[in-house]
Amino acid sequence: MEKSKQIQIGLLGVVALLLGLNLFGAFDGILGGSGDADRDAARESLTTNVTGNNPSTTVTPTGTTPPAAKEPAAPTGPTTTLTFEELEHDYGVIEQGEKVNHVYKFKNTGNEPLIISNAKGSCGCTVPSWPKEPIPVGGTGEIKVQFDSKGKKGKQSKRVTITANTDPVNTYLTIKGEVNAPEGDAGGIKPQPLTPQNPNK
Repeated sequence: MEKSKQIQIGLLGVVALLLGLNLFGAFDGILGGSGDADRDAARESLTTNVTGNNPSTTVTPTGTTPPAAKEPAAPTGPTTTLTFEELEHDYGVIEQGEKVNHVYKFKNTGNEPLIISNAKGSCGCTVPSWPKEPIPVGGTGEIKVQFDSKGKKGKQSKRVTITANTDPVNTYLTIKGEVNAPEGDAGGIKPQPLTPQNPNK
C-alpha cells in the first residue's frame, strides 16, 4: 500500500511539472515571447551551430549576431567636401618588380571636420596610407599610395577607394601605367622546352 502511494505521488508530481511547463509556455506566448514555431526555429538554429561540420563553428546564443570582420563604415554625422589636386596618376613605364609611390594631396573644402575612415586598394599590390586624425575645415592632407609591380605585366590600372564623411561617401583615386616584363616572361608562367618526338616510334 505504501508503494502504490509513492507511485501516485510521483505521477502527480510529473503531471504537475508538465502542467507547469505548459502554463509557462502559454504565458510566454501571451507576454510576447517566442511561440512554438519560433522556439523550433531557434532550437534548429542552435542545433545547426552545435553540430555543423565546420570545426571552427562557434555556438551563438539565439538572437545575437556573432562579430564579423566588416569594412569600416563611413563616419556618421555632418558631411563635408573633399577636393583632391588630382584623382589619377600615370607613372609611365616601369620594370617588373619596381615599386611606385605617389602622394595624392587633398583639402577639406567643406564646413565640417573631415574624417577618413578607410582607404583600400583594388588589390593587394596597391597599398594606401591615410591620416587617421580629423582634418579641420580648410585643412590639407595626403594619401600615400604604393603600387608593387611584382608579377605584373603590361598596362595596369588600380583603384583606391577612400571612405569618409563626404557625400558621396566614397572617392576614387587611380594609379596606372605600364609594366615591362623580362623577355620570355608570360606573367609568371615559365615556358617549357619542347622535346622532339621520335617519328619512328
